[in-house]
Amino acid sequence: MKNIAILGSTGSIGTQTLEVVREHPDELKVSALAAGSNKDLLKKQIEEFKPTLVSLADEGKALELKNELKGSGVEVLSGMDGLKAVAACPEADIVVTAVVGMMGILPTMEAIRAGKDIALANKETLVTAGHLIIPMAREYGVSILPVDSEHSAIFQSLQGNRHKDLDTILLTASGGPFRGYSRRQLEGVTLEDALRHPNWTMGHKITIDSSTMVNKGLEVMEARWLFDVDYDQIHVVVQPQSVIHSMVQYVDGAIIAQLGTPDMKVPIEYALFYPERRSLQGERLDFAALKQITFEEPDYEVFRGLALAIEAGRTGGSMPTVFNAANEKAVALFLNRKIGYMDIVSLIEKCMDSHSLTAHPDLETILAVEQEVYRQIDSMMN
Repeated sequence: MKNIAILGSTGSIGTQTLEVVREHPDELKVSALAAGSNKDLLKKQIEEFKPTLVSLADEGKALELKNELKGSGVEVLSGMDGLKAVAACPEADIVVTAVVGMMGILPTMEAIRAGKDIALANKETLVTAGHLIIPMAREYGVSILPVDSEHSAIFQSLQGNRHKDLDTILLTASGGPFRGYSRRQLEGVTLEDALRHPNWTMGHKITIDSSTMVNKGLEVMEARWLFDVDYDQIHVVVQPQSVIHSMVQYVDGAIIAQLGTPDMKVPIEYALFYPERRSLQGERLDFAALKQITFEEPDYEVFRGLALAIEAGRTGGSMPTVFNAANEKAVALFLNRKIGYMDIVSLIEKCMDSHSLTAHPDLETILAVEQEVYRQIDSMMN
């Protein structure tokens, strides 16, 4: 029996992780859950999966839940302290980090210190603090297992091969809902347009990121840390059918790819049971019906966010934090209809252009830069 803790249990990845648990009740047990503000869904999850420890980011709702669960034996915490406590839950063997944004850094570090393996679905942790997280994971002897479909595909394609034989990572992208658009066409994009992804069902923030291709840029930065490669070794390839989830080319020219239907439960289950595989209910890839798989180069001029992400990654230091924080703030403004679609990338570029780089930021500096970027964008909006 493997015990798991889930950070972000009421979100898209969290709820799909619990679907995987339902399929393997004799092998997976939920020890702890953390959510944002969805108290009602968390309460249902507690009733079904019976964790001993839970947390809500919203302190008021956590207090309500604590009163509702009085006498149940479930410990209810709140805020960042609660998130960190769930991450370090003594009973858990592996922690699924599925919270959105840089708030994932501190609990991930807490889980590593507690000796927990990490099923990583929070890309911002490595984007902004990969230079801290990866050495820390090595020091504590824990595994970081990617849950992102593309990084899981790369991870699977690397199995049984030597790292020194790796030549190129081919990171695939669907191209999102606006593949083939011109910049002029993008100017007319509405919130509703941007939330309609052609292949994947995801949370609102990552769906917007996919539409701008900022998400692919974040994945490039994450891949650099996960797989210990240079940026010159990571190539983005648009594969509109979302059938090939990513590929690895080796020094002899051989390419190994991981294919399948777009189902996030596959990489989630692979991370939870690695190095073994388990059966999983779901649609299977039908090559006769598929007929063809097509490829395109990404348009770096139209999807400027992807080019800026790679620039931020190559610059390194505190610049990836600027890129990530500016995007988080801008996407939140767009989701609240405070800015237009094209303003997202424009705000990112303005923040990057005005930033004074710190070459080797520690955690305190990373978190300070995040707040500095938030304040900068707030001042731009006033």
